[in-house]
Amino acid sequence: MEETDFNAEQFLKNLTRKPGVYRMFDVHGKVLYVGKARNLKNRVSSYFRASGLATKTMAMVAKIHRVETTVTKSETEALLLEQNLIKTDRPPYNILLRDDKSYPFVHISTQNTYPRLSFHRGLKKGAGKYFGPFPSAAAVRDSLNMLQKLFQIRQCDESYFRNRSRPCLQHQIRRCSAPCVGLISEQDYAEDVDLAILFLQGKSIDVLDQFKVKMDAAAAEMDYEKAAKYRDQIQQLRKLQERQYVHGAAGDVDVFGFAEEGGQNCVQGMFVRAGRVLGQRTYYNKNDLSLSPGEFLQAFLAQYYFASVQREIPKSILVSDLSTDVEALNEALNEKAGRAVQLTQHVRGQRARWLSLAKDNAKLNLRSHLADKSHMLARFQNLQDAIGLDEMPQRLECFDISHTMGEATVASCVVFDTNGPVNAEYRRFNIEGITGGDDYAAMEQALRRRYTRLIKGEGAMPDLLVIDGGLGQVRRALAVLQELQVESVKTLGIAKGVERISGEERFFLGERETVIDGRSEAGHLLQHIRDEAHRFAITGHRARRSKKRNQSELEEIAGVGPKRRRQLLMHFGSPGGIRGASAEELAKVPGISGTIAHQIYNALHE
Repeated sequence: MEETDFNAEQFLKNLTRKPGVYRMFDVHGKVLYVGKARNLKNRVSSYFRASGLATKTMAMVAKIHRVETTVTKSETEALLLEQNLIKTDRPPYNILLRDDKSYPFVHISTQNTYPRLSFHRGLKKGAGKYFGPFPSAAAVRDSLNMLQKLFQIRQCDESYFRNRSRPCLQHQIRRCSAPCVGLISEQDYAEDVDLAILFLQGKSIDVLDQFKVKMDAAAAEMDYEKAAKYRDQIQQLRKLQERQYVHGAAGDVDVFGFAEEGGQNCVQGMFVRAGRVLGQRTYYNKNDLSLSPGEFLQAFLAQYYFASVQREIPKSILVSDLSTDVEALNEALNEKAGRAVQLTQHVRGQRARWLSLAKDNAKLNLRSHLADKSHMLARFQNLQDAIGLDEMPQRLECFDISHTMGEATVASCVVFDTNGPVNAEYRRFNIEGITGGDDYAAMEQALRRRYTRLIKGEGAMPDLLVIDGGLGQVRRALAVLQELQVESVKTLGIAKGVERISGEERFFLGERETVIDGRSEAGHLLQHIRDEAHRFAITGHRARRSKKRNQSELEEIAGVGPKRRRQLLMHFGSPGGIRGASAEELAKVPGISGTIAHQIYNALHE
């Protein structure tokens, strides 16, 4: 441990009792910890008392070389300054959130004749209506997918919309009413948009009532096809209501549950808007100063709501543990929100169920986190930092192509989440109808088939699409995603370096080259998923090539028709068994004479 010459007694003798912020530095001038205090002298003195300090706190105190203080007018002002300094200095002993960016929203461009549903992140500068914030990009995608099914509102951009001459795939799979080619009137489309807005405002009961009225009216007019459509929408909406478990609840609420086990901590956030649960998010943070659950959550909330200017504050914040000293935090929340904000842990009814659910999920996720022996989560976090994503990706998909001189081309798709490979969701695609050896066309076909199924709801969308290939393959992937109107999925290409050495790859995020250290956690993750996609593609290609060659060889032998091929396969069990048999063994098969047996043997062993 490094020796320090900090004279705590002399420093404390002249320290003010006013509110303010203190910063502790080590011998190298790096900030160890930033804190705020109602009374600076009392608070800083508590670190240097003779007994009662936690072991971790004592370890930090031993590193202190100097302490700097800044006096403020109030404890609330000190809290705000503390958060700014934490964001700037990133001290190792403070609670630090990796996610200090703004959360995403659903945007409806109500200023257009035919409004568009879209994903939005950042300042709400444009015209239209914004709904959220959602806890993650995945939560927005789920909501957009749900809204498409229920209301068939377009999601394509303006240039795509204006230049259509026929309905796109979204209309064919009943996700869009095709206003681009006039298949729905402006009035009917506007009614669908109004229903979508009602739903996003949490008024799903009103939407359900309107669907029932429309269904009855269509049935009365004997338009049974339209009545069946409304019936299906009613059934989908009822399923959503049951899944969200918010009957009789209303309001905007953020819920935070805390769990601690094995020296690790977890905060589970649940986000409710207009009485509807938009999703959940898990945060893993260090507690290097052994704070109590209430103190930890107080520090977490200060970092969460004040580290980002764009963070919205709901009317109510529920926490599983609350410190007794939260007046400054509550006052700061009120000031930032411009209205009263309720910060509490004592609730009843539906809110108590939300809080219980957040606490239970915090415990379950922490145990899963502690059981993760592959450190996959750390690799995902490092990948987020390496390519500058707004939030940590939760799901990756990687594609690769395998063939031999253009023969038996197979594309592979492997899936990783924060726990590692998800083998059950691996997929292979037998590529047909392309020029042999055209890897670009093979990749395009595989991506189109895969993402057509995903937008139909046959699987979950990834946060990052990884392509084993360079800029050309990435451009093909981007074109397919744009054609299918798949938004919020980033594309990353991995091209082999000049010497084709692992760790020396080139990376392309979209159409620009980006630098990722091949020997970093992020580099290892990308190499892992690339190699897994390569292995899975080669395995599929070899199986397909072997099957094709064995079948074609038998078919090309004179005198061996379908009946004799069937007899051979029944006798030997497989094409490989036939290849391994001698001429004498082949002649023992019913219907195979000695002459034909020698013809078969010679043909298979030329």
